[in-house]
Amino acid sequence: MLSEHSDVLSQVLKLIRLRGDRVFHGELGSATEVNFPPGPATFLHLRSGELSVSLPHEAPVLLRPGDFVLLPHADGYTIRSESSSKPRQCFEAAIDVSPSRNAQTFRWAMDDGTAGSFLAGSFYFDGAPLRSLLTGLPRLIHLTCDKVSEPAWLAAIAHFLEVESRSAGPGSSLMISRLIDLLVIRTLRMWVSRQGNRIGWLSGLSDERVGRALNAMHREPYRAWTVAALAQTAMMSRSTFSNRFTAVVGLSPLRYLTRWRLTIAADLLRAGTLKVTEVARDVGYGSEAAFSRAFKEEFGYPPRDAHRIAQPSVFLVRSSELTDDPFGRSLK
Repeated sequence: MLSEHSDVLSQVLKLIRLRGDRVFHGELGSATEVNFPPGPATFLHLRSGELSVSLPHEAPVLLRPGDFVLLPHADGYTIRSESSSKPRQCFEAAIDVSPSRNAQTFRWAMDDGTAGSFLAGSFYFDGAPLRSLLTGLPRLIHLTCDKVSEPAWLAAIAHFLEVESRSAGPGSSLMISRLIDLLVIRTLRMWVSRQGNRIGWLSGLSDERVGRALNAMHREPYRAWTVAALAQTAMMSRSTFSNRFTAVVGLSPLRYLTRWRLTIAADLLRAGTLKVTEVARDVGYGSEAAFSRAFKEEFGYPPRDAHRIAQPSVFLVRSSELTDDPFGRSLK
């Protein structure tokens, strides 16, 4: 099952493209609270001390040196340091971390030394089709240093990111973007491998039989799949498989297959190297007209316009505002 799990995840992660070029350093004094407004996705790597990070209406998460936090949605967040002997000082962050001003260091309430320091960065998911793949992610992903099976990779990437952000040499912005891309993808891969309670297609990865069907669809999206054929792959009866797949993933098997085919198609069309007819064939449609109808229904524009329409860099809407996961069950 491990190889099947990896195959599905690799197919999804292959489509993820990030635009990340903003990095800054932060230091907090004791009994300090800094509120960051909603914005792009963010990561934090605690370098020293103890701090906590929290999202609106959720309990704070304590961070220790080496811990890493990924905030993939558009939530505002708060970073705090603790002290039992001082009144809390509160700040509203207004940080300009444009690419030309990487490696800025921001210090809050440092009169009595540093309670905690961190490296942080912002990034956007590049391209609207990724919303279908990533809206099922939690609002906060926390990797603790003691539970990361390969702590060296996290420390190494964070180190190179810090060095590159301070160098400001030729190609520095590109290097920072690539390092952020590596950091986020590696984090998502590790998080998915460790979770048992997931939403949508992520949940299907932990179900052995549903996972077989997912792997088959991801490996051969062009095949003329039927529910009966997928049930045979999962070694289940047709009705039992259909009910189980829908309960776990949140979509019927063929509806999921359609979403996956169209996600691949959007990526191919965006590259602009294939004709619409070729893309339709490659993702399993026998008719360009049928493909065009399905594509327009999914994305709001015809496939022939896909390579001309600028795909915006997006950050994901907050989980509390979602009414439906396009690749999974209701998030309410």
